[in-house]
Amino acid sequence: MKMSIFAIMVSTILVNNYVFARFLGICPFLGVSSKMETATGMGLAVTFVTTFASIITYIIQRNILDNLGLQYLQTIVFILVIASLVQFVELALKKISPGLYSAMGVFLPLITTNCMVLGVAILNIQEGFTLIQTVTNAVGASLGFFLALILIAALREKMDIADIPEALAGFPITLIAAGLMSIAFTGFAGLI
Repeated sequence: MKMSIFAIMVSTILVNNYVFARFLGICPFLGVSSKMETATGMGLAVTFVTTFASIITYIIQRNILDNLGLQYLQTIVFILVIASLVQFVELALKKISPGLYSAMGVFLPLITTNCMVLGVAILNIQEGFTLIQTVTNAVGASLGFFLALILIAALREKMDIADIPEALAGFPITLIAAGLMSIAFTGFAGLI
């Protein structure tokens, strides 16, 4: 079934959000979301990497891997593309915004192993998306990830000043909040 561009966008942002519905990208979601600044930086970096990785992997898959019968190399090739783009983002951030670069710390190179980025690239191929649909899916997935990061970062900043029982303070309440957000996002299931 061919989906419209609008349906793909709404689906990846709200209905099939990669964090809340598919549970991909949880490591950076929980690791970088303690402050709004780092969540925003990670969201922008993941958006850039996911979008360009999807475009490049689509072109490689359709023009090289499929034509030469090398589909079995898909995962390795896609990871290499993603790793190269992450290196580019890392170098750019180090040059443009050293503060954000150091704040993101180890989580910036972890975009390479962010299963959401690889998942989007592979699902684009499995769904048989055109290049336009691939870009739409990648941007939508990235915006959905960005939305998840911003929502949890806002909650975590509020929870830092809230009176939370000691046993739940910190990471336990963050997991509870993430679970409740995931349940809340199931309410979008009827949209598409």
